[in-house]
Amino acid sequence: MKKLSNLSRFAIGVSSLFIIITYFVPVWRIDLFAPQYPEGLVMKIWLSKLSGDVDIINGLNHYIGMGKIKAEMFPEFSYLVYAVGLYILLALFIAFTGSRKMLHAYFGLSLILALLVLYDFYKWGYHYGHELDPHAPIKVPGMSYQPPIIGHKQLLNFDAYSMPDIGGWIFISFGAIVFFVGLFDWRASRRKITSAVLALIPPLIFLTSCSNDFKPVNYGKDECDNCKMTIVDKKFAVEILSVKGKAFMFDDLICAKQFAEGGKIPAMEIQDIFVNNFNKPGEFLNLNESFAATSESLGSPMGGNMATFATEEEVMRFIGSHGGTSVTSKSIIKTE
Repeated sequence: MKKLSNLSRFAIGVSSLFIIITYFVPVWRIDLFAPQYPEGLVMKIWLSKLSGDVDIINGLNHYIGMGKIKAEMFPEFSYLVYAVGLYILLALFIAFTGSRKMLHAYFGLSLILALLVLYDFYKWGYHYGHELDPHAPIKVPGMSYQPPIIGHKQLLNFDAYSMPDIGGWIFISFGAIVFFVGLFDWRASRRKITSAVLALIPPLIFLTSCSNDFKPVNYGKDECDNCKMTIVDKKFAVEILSVKGKAFMFDDLICAKQFAEGGKIPAMEIQDIFVNNFNKPGEFLNLNESFAATSESLGSPMGGNMATFATEEEVMRFIGSHGGTSVTSKSIIKTE
């Protein structure tokens, strides 16, 4: 049987070495947000340990009868570091031999392992969230507290988010590389597609950002996270999206500025800031890609009197008819 192309073998071998990074970074994370914890609590899961706000989470969980989270309750920590090492060696062996059959089997093995890990996580979460202390200070009949496997779940007044961390995205990216290398190499052998396409695959290893996207504002219902007023004006609403996927809503730029620069969300935790297009209320722009103006005639909800536009020409037209001055958008909210 024909072997993998040299470029395919190179992609597999080099990208597998990036998995070594997972020994030094967390693989998974669970984030909890509540009114009393607007910045969130986080538990990070590594290959061999736990980190983050575990003690605080344990203290809160005690009141509803959940057990104490500790590394000793995860027997997986005793062998994961070795299993990952073997996983890397298998990939390097495939790169060395160029065996297509082994590559296909390796991809199948990767899928099975991923499903087993998710099932193991689900089983742990089920027991942890259902086996409650009957003598707990707070008891809600029929209520369980199983954390989500992946995504979001409401647990009492907490929003719980479960998602891959840096290490998890490295594994996912490597799995994508294995899949596409096999796919393109197979297609190249049948259709003589140039192997140069494979040169685009290794950068996937760096795609470690999760799919955190803009969350629509529910006008008339959502509250400003800074002043607690209901957001109603589509011309001025602002959203700050954190790297954890948490969306903070504001009724105008001044509230967003006070919230961010007041330390209520660390600068390093800000992924994007979205602002309304003044000329198209309800349409949002990325703050760094927008153009701004300030004018007393704007009358924004909290007196910030700043508006953002899609183009610089729109700003000039607004100033020409309403007065005011242009503002550099990046200077409005300091994130560094």
